Amino acid sequence: MESMDGSPVRGRPRSETARQAVLHATLQLCQSGGYPALTMKGIAETAGVGRQTVYRWWPAKQDVLLDALRDLGLRKAEHLDPDSGDTLLDVRTLLEATFRLTELLTGKALIGLMAEAQHDPELSRRLQGTVIGPRRDALRATLARGVARGELSDRTVPLELAVDFAFGTMWYRLMSKHAPIDDELAGQITTALATMLHPADPG
Repeated sequence: MESMDGSPVRGRPRSETARQAVLHATLQLCQSGGYPALTMKGIAETAGVGRQTVYRWWPAKQDVLLDALRDLGLRKAEHLDPDSGDTLLDVRTLLEATFRLTELLTGKALIGLMAEAQHDPELSRRLQGTVIGPRRDALRATLARGVARGELSDRTVPLELAVDFAFGTMWYRLMSKHAPIDDELAGQITTALATMLHPADPG
C-alpha cells in the first residue's frame, strides 16, 4: 500500500487524532526551531505519542514533514482554484493565500526540505509532487484561463516563465530574508504579471 505521494505506508492503520497531533507538532517545531533542529523524538514528545508510534508510520523526519505539508495543502485547497471571473483578482487571491501560509507555517519547513532535496532526487520528486507542483499548476491554470478569456496573452512571455517569476520571487525572499512575503508582494507580483502578459493592442 502507498501514500498519496507514492511512499510506502507502514504499520497498522493510524489513529486520526494521533496522526493530526504528529503533523501539527511537526509544523510547529519546524517553524519555531528550523528544519535542522527537528527530530523524531521532539515530534513524538510534542505530539504526546510514543517515538515508536511515529517511526511505525514514518521512517524519517522528512517523511513526516512532507505529509504535514501535503495535509495542510489539502485543507487549504479552496484557495487553489479561485474563479471570480476576474483573472488578476484570482491570481492575487491565490498568491496571497500561498504567501500567508508560507510566512506563517511552512517557510522554514520548505527551505529545509528544499536544501535536503538537492542531494536526494527521490525527496526532490516527492517535494515537487506534493507541495510545490500543485501551487505551480494552480497559478498556471489561472493564467491560462485568463489567456482563454482574452484578458491575458502568452505570445511574448510563456506562462511557465510567468509562473517561475511569481514563485521564484517567493523562494528568493524565503532564502535571503531581505524582504517580507506578504499581501503587498502578492499585489506587486500580480501587477507585474499583468504587465508581462498584457494582450497586444489591436492593430
